[in-house]
Amino acid sequence: MQNKDYREIEKDIDHLVWKSGDRKRLFDCPIFSVNSVVRESQDGRKGTFIEVECPKWVVIIPVFQDENGSWRVIMEEQYRHGSDSITLEYPAGLVEEGEDPLDAARRELLEETGYEAEDVKLLADMCPNNAFMSNRQYYYLAENLHKVGDQNLDANEQIDVFSLPLEEVIENMGSGIADNAIMMAATGLLIREFRRREGKEEKRK
Repeated sequence: MQNKDYREIEKDIDHLVWKSGDRKRLFDCPIFSVNSVVRESQDGRKGTFIEVECPKWVVIIPVFQDENGSWRVIMEEQYRHGSDSITLEYPAGLVEEGEDPLDAARRELLEETGYEAEDVKLLADMCPNNAFMSNRQYYYLAENLHKVGDQNLDANEQIDVFSLPLEEVIENMGSGIADNAIMMAATGLLIREFRRREGKEEKRK
C-alpha cells in the first residue's frame, strides 16, 4: 500500500475513470428518478449500474448566542416517512427547479421556522452518496437571526421548532432520534467552521 498525504490524492487518478454509455430512465416519482447507466472501465470491464437522480438539497444550520453568550441552534422535530420515525434535524429541503441553492436555503429557513438570517455562509457542497446518487447537498450556516413570521409549511409537513445548546447538539448528533446521517455531516462542518474561527482568534492575540 502506498502512503500519501492529502496534497497527492487527486494526482494520477485518470486510470480509475469509467466511460459512460447508454443511460435509460427506469422510474420516475416526485422526488427522484432511477436510471440505469452502462459504464466501461479502462481495462475492459463493463457493467450496468443504477443511478438515483434527485434535485439538489439544502441544509441550514441556524445559530445564535443567548443572553448569557452561550451558543444555541434552532432545531426541528418531525415525522419522516422513510424511516417511519420522529427525527431531530436542522432545517432542510429541496432546491426548486431553476432556484439558486442559497435562495432555497433562505426560503426553507423562513418557511420552516419563521426566521430570516442576515448572514448565510456556504460551508460545503457534497454528494450525499456517490455510490448511486448524482445530486449535490448544500450546507449553510445562518447567523444574525430575526423572527419575522410564523411557519409556512407544505400541506403534508408538521414540524416542531425550538433551540438547543450547541454543545448538546454536537454531543448527541448521530444517536437516538438525531440519527440522520446528512445532519451528522452538517454537524461536522459546523465544528470545522467554529474551529477555524477559534484559530483565527488565536492568531490575532
